[in-house]
Amino acid sequence: EGKEEDVRVGANKFPERQPIGTSAQSDKDYKEPPPAPLFEPGELASWSFWRAGIAEFIATFLFLYITVLTVMGVKRSPNMCASVGIQGIAWAFGGMIFALVYCTAGISGGHINPAVTFGLFLARKLSLTRAVYYIVMQCLGAICGAGVVKGFQPKQYQALGGGANTVAHGYTKGSGLGAEIIGTLVLVYTVFSATDAKRNARDSHVPILAPLPIGFAVFLVHLATIPITGTGINPARSLGAAIIFNKDNAWDDHWVFWVGPFIGAALAALYHVIVIRAIP
Repeated sequence: EGKEEDVRVGANKFPERQPIGTSAQSDKDYKEPPPAPLFEPGELASWSFWRAGIAEFIATFLFLYITVLTVMGVKRSPNMCASVGIQGIAWAFGGMIFALVYCTAGISGGHINPAVTFGLFLARKLSLTRAVYYIVMQCLGAICGAGVVKGFQPKQYQALGGGANTVAHGYTKGSGLGAEIIGTLVLVYTVFSATDAKRNARDSHVPILAPLPIGFAVFLVHLATIPITGTGINPARSLGAAIIFNKDNAWDDHWVFWVGPFIGAALAALYHVIVIRAIP
């Protein structure tokens, strides 16, 4: 095919006039690749395009399988001390994102989340064609991941809530929406920062493993928002659990877990493009 089609995140194409900090210690130059076209029909004839979608499907499938089982295990225990508790759930989500982003970053970019894909699309890091394809494959992977959990233990799945996201009793829909917006903002902002290609070029003497801060951001957001919404910040994760669990309470607040993450991702993309990449 002549080239490797990775979804990569670039940064400011305008060099700083007065580098500061570690950027002043490097003479490495960086030129940002041009923005991705809105439509790129040629992608459809590329195996790397279809391979990337398959990678997103498998990663989201594995993500739902492990995390839903973890949530169910906590709910099944007589008390938090007899299980991994909220901290364990947060580690399961953050750890899986760390591992799966590490595995798929070189193939698809390691999104595993429609909100991440949406934010990168707004920043012109991938085409609309690829963004839609990724989101569809992520949702299908999430549905299949939750479906396999239910297939293995159907009675326990229904009795323990199936990992479905709902706004907790005592919180308003507005509170849940705010938690999802800020939580996703933290995640997508971390994605932009951790995978900033220009930062890597100028600060290459400081080693950075991008999946680590991304997974850690997921972990911290879960610690903060599990008591409020069960932590969505990933529309595919919320959709997969809701479809397989398929109870009224799983659908009552479901819009929160799409609107919130998409607003949070948009805010992160705007901040990255307008402020972080602005000419000094």
